[in-house]
Amino acid sequence: MSIEENKLLVQRYYEEVVNTGDVDRLGDFVSPDYVEVLGNVRHSAGPEGARQHILGVRETYPDLHLTVEQQIAEGQWVVTRITMRGTHKGVWLKMRPTGKKVEMTAVNIDRVAGGLIVEHGGAANIFGPLLEIGAIRIADPIKG
Repeated sequence: MSIEENKLLVQRYYEEVVNTGDVDRLGDFVSPDYVEVLGNVRHSAGPEGARQHILGVRETYPDLHLTVEQQIAEGQWVVTRITMRGTHKGVWLKMRPTGKKVEMTAVNIDRVAGGLIVEHGGAANIFGPLLEIGAIRIADPIKG
């Protein structure tokens, strides 16, 4: 596949599977050899791991919506800057639901081979959303 086709595959995955929760379509996008990378550790997940991840996030944020802001690709690699929006209605990081809307930015890095996503990793800015929902707060603000 071309670089542009790889970018489109990743974008369609976010729009058609992650945003809708239609995990029955995972086979159209995710390889049986799919791996998720957290930190520097690779976890063999396969489509079932991707399914559990998506359903878990959607349980916490039932109205989850990812917006692709920018993509850069080289070879098999696609880097996507996204904005995630959702309402905190399920347990998140052992915190009770707040019902508050959150927005976070993230950078995802996906590797595409043979027309399917074989690897996924990235980083998200969760500090802002944690402040927004009141899970953390500034303990001693400087008064001036």
